[in-house]
Amino acid sequence: MQDILKELGESRIINAAGTLTRLGASPIDQEIAAAMAMAAAWSVDIAQLQGRASTMIARATGAEAGVVTAGAMAGLLVGSAACIAGLDPVKMARLPDTDGLRNEFIVARGHRNSYDHGVRAAGARLVEVGLPDRSTACGVRDTEAWEIAAAISERTAGVLWLARPNAQPALESVVQVAHAAGIPVLVDAAAELPPAGNLRRYIEAGADLVVFSGGKSLGGPSASGILCGRRPLIASALLQQLDLDYRYEEWDPPAALIDKRALPGVPRHGIGRSCKVGKEQIVGLLVALDRFLRESDAARNERFAQITSALEQALATLPGLSLRPTCDSHSGLRVLEVRLAGTPAAGRSAPNAASAPNAADTPLDACALAGRLRTARPAVHVDATAADQGRLVLVPTCLSLADVGRVRDAFAAAMSGTSGPSGAFAWI
Repeated sequence: MQDILKELGESRIINAAGTLTRLGASPIDQEIAAAMAMAAAWSVDIAQLQGRASTMIARATGAEAGVVTAGAMAGLLVGSAACIAGLDPVKMARLPDTDGLRNEFIVARGHRNSYDHGVRAAGARLVEVGLPDRSTACGVRDTEAWEIAAAISERTAGVLWLARPNAQPALESVVQVAHAAGIPVLVDAAAELPPAGNLRRYIEAGADLVVFSGGKSLGGPSASGILCGRRPLIASALLQQLDLDYRYEEWDPPAALIDKRALPGVPRHGIGRSCKVGKEQIVGLLVALDRFLRESDAARNERFAQITSALEQALATLPGLSLRPTCDSHSGLRVLEVRLAGTPAAGRSAPNAASAPNAADTPLDACALAGRLRTARPAVHVDATAADQGRLVLVPTCLSLADVGRVRDAFAAAMSGTSGPSGAFAWI
């Protein structure tokens, strides 16, 4: 098989940073890739295929229905649009113009993040409540459910809740106050797999819509995700991303998901049309979901733990490194923390090119080390989130045992400063 990356002038990187979209998310297993290739060779009715997907997603999540989206953020967009427009084609056609409509989403101030742009893109306005005092070390409390209840008004379309370990207020209490006012709750659980139990956790807690990424731990296509929840909301979300260039008489949507008799006509192309999902993504996501559920959390963690252990053994042969295997308390995933031996907990920031014309002469710290690794051939990317504290983390989810030796060689070269483009390491 031809090397398409080489033909495009690109090279493979070694991803020890995790399932990051900017690094291509999860590597796709051959079983999934084969299913996607088979789907790519045929024409299918996308709406009916999404109807089949709904059945499978509902079975996996315990929700009434579900669809495949073009990623988790796209799920937030069409999910928000569903909360605003419902099954009203006139409202669907107006979005993102929400003047005069219920268009506000209440969100705990500590739950705000860059990805809630997906909600705002539907025309929603975010109403922040509460104070995350515990997160800022200014107190022990966070936003509380009564503050969400107090913010609900005739303009409220939904409540946005970000799923994170120990997120406050608890989802159950948020659902209670939202449902008492007839307001749906949209949960962003994009990165909350594993454990597999989280596929059902948020629906069981009463959430009306839940979003998951397909390209992270599920191992599906990068541009895929899951939106699951109450059937009328899922129907609205799907309608707002489908190609709907039909006459009403010939339109045949999946009957178990969309009752065309309840609609006055075929809706116009919706705000989610730009988030369309191809047959390849739908099939790839469904095969990935099935594979994910067939493997236990324990077996998955053990598979990755073997890679982490191999990394530890390989890097232990290099002087100057301090290694500490650690376990993520939420997912159970075993990762490897790396420090430069003898360096303080807080590392120095890497200089820029103007202040360090010769990077090899710069004292090495965690930030500099991460930069040198990225200039290796092949490039090695690590989780440098805490590099300013002197820590790098090696995450095994996008690695194989065959990568371990290459990672070790890249560390050896980076610490010695003897290799890189044009014989020196470049700051990038």
